[in-house]
Amino acid sequence: MKKGDIVLIPFPFTDLTGNKNRPAILLIDSDEDVTVAFISTQLHWKEDTDILLSPNEQNGLKKQSLVRLSKFATIDKSLVLGKLGELDANTVKNININLKKILKLDE
Repeated sequence: MKKGDIVLIPFPFTDLTGNKNRPAILLIDSDEDVTVAFISTQLHWKEDTDILLSPNEQNGLKKQSLVRLSKFATIDKSLVLGKLGELDANTVKNININLKKILKLDE
């Protein structure tokens, strides 16, 4: 697995009351864990740092979606249920730019 892969995971609810299998973008792949960002089809919640994705053969998405970069989690690698697709290099570059904004790495 590599940064920009779209994987299926049991993503936790923010209040930790449960989870739901959802696509997510792989941000970091380490030996035991992965850090992923939430993907949503709820387009009306768009934030400045979200990335809009249109479904295509490469990414494997079924609907227009948002990468919610402000919603990320580090989980055990064994929770990854499979790979759905991957992002193109330009989208990964935009993710990197927006992650710098969220994490205030340019300050």
